[in-house]
Amino acid sequence: MNTILIYESTHHGNTKKLVDAVAEKYGIRTATVEEASGMELGEYDRIGIASGVAFGKFYGAAEKFAEEKLPENKDVFFMYTCGNDSGKYASSVSAKAKAKNCRVLGIYGCRGFDTFGPFRLVGGIAKGHPTQKEIDGAVAFYGSLPTEK
Repeated sequence: MNTILIYESTHHGNTKKLVDAVAEKYGIRTATVEEASGMELGEYDRIGIASGVAFGKFYGAAEKFAEEKLPENKDVFFMYTCGNDSGKYASSVSAKAKAKNCRVLGIYGCRGFDTFGPFRLVGGIAKGHPTQKEIDGAVAFYGSLPTEK
């Protein structure tokens, strides 16, 4: 499977920790959303989008990428980090992929250190996250994705 994992990781590098671990274990290509926006992605069989979460969904650049640049009819998967996981943060980006007839293979989310907005006043939440166990969970998640259509 020719795979690329596209990510947006801005505040503390939480999401990049997951992306780097998956890429190292499986030897897949990674690119920031900005880099991927200028790439031809048709050659990839499987496309992952990983992001931090703000206001209940993936960062704006990742959402916009899914809406405007994600090719149609691809196998896709999503990963995210957030201060407090509701399990619903990939809903919007997943809907954008489904609107492009993409097959959503899976979603992995875990906590990540968060100092956005009012959390800064209390020193942040989810300190120490993602943990090594959560990072290993992202690696295991990727390894469990189906390899055939």
